[in-house]
Amino acid sequence: MENKQTQKLPLTSDIVFKRVFSKEGNEDILKALLEAILEISIQKVVIKNPELPRSLYDRKAGVLDIKVEIDKNTLCNIEMQVSEQKTIDKRSTFYMARLVEDELKRGEDYEKVKNTIVINLLNFEFYERNSYHNIAHMKFEETKEEEKIDLGYQREEELATDDLEMHFIEIPKFVKKNPEAKSKLEQWLWLLAGREDKLEMAKEENREIEKAMEIIKELSMNEAEWELYRSRQMAIMDYNVGMRHAREEGEKKGKLEIAKKLLKMGMKLEDIEKATELTKEEIENIKNKPAGD
Repeated sequence: MENKQTQKLPLTSDIVFKRVFSKEGNEDILKALLEAILEISIQKVVIKNPELPRSLYDRKAGVLDIKVEIDKNTLCNIEMQVSEQKTIDKRSTFYMARLVEDELKRGEDYEKVKNTIVINLLNFEFYERNSYHNIAHMKFEETKEEEKIDLGYQREEELATDDLEMHFIEIPKFVKKNPEAKSKLEQWLWLLAGREDKLEMAKEENREIEKAMEIIKELSMNEAEWELYRSRQMAIMDYNVGMRHAREEGEKKGKLEIAKKLLKMGMKLEDIEKATELTKEEIENIKNKPAGD
């Protein structure tokens, strides 16, 4: 087993990602990462939540996102998603809505609301799409023939608004593609994937990549950082186990309710077994329970 001197903390851990990119003095590497993802030139970034949440030290699985203001006219939420979630699309929509709501609470009118971008870095595959970087906007559906009016538009507008934008970057898909580290985005994604061997040439021309690698190396030599990482891993594991148990209990309760109704309908016990996947004993217990229990 490698010792701590050679092991590196993984950037695919949300706490390590936040420690590297949201720490005061590291705005330049966050700016470089955002420029590579968004393909824009950025003058200045302001990190709105550089601190770690207190709940982290109580081993609770809170959200470790980074909220950042870009050039005073764009709000961005960027997060490393560690464990596979079936609701990442809904979660991303919630983040976007929250950013807009928080801005409106400041007393701004609708015209002054900043552009909003949500970036999800996924350490798992999610969408059935043939790309590792998918960008979503609020788009119009194709005009129905029966609703078409000849107003002379040669080309119809596609976006309902250009104020909202979502990015989903699936790191395992990127690794499968296995590109060279030519573009800035490819360089950053290889760093996120933990493949510093792909970056020997890139770090010579990309000083922010080199700085990020040095920060990871420095953090990895600090036992306190490893303790934070281990604590975070345990919190996520506990949360996932709890959620799985709650889901299984909910499913079991639902099956018991169905079995109860099927018994009332007079269905045979063997058929209820097949329909609900409950055991014979579980169904008999329902059958023998007094009414009202």
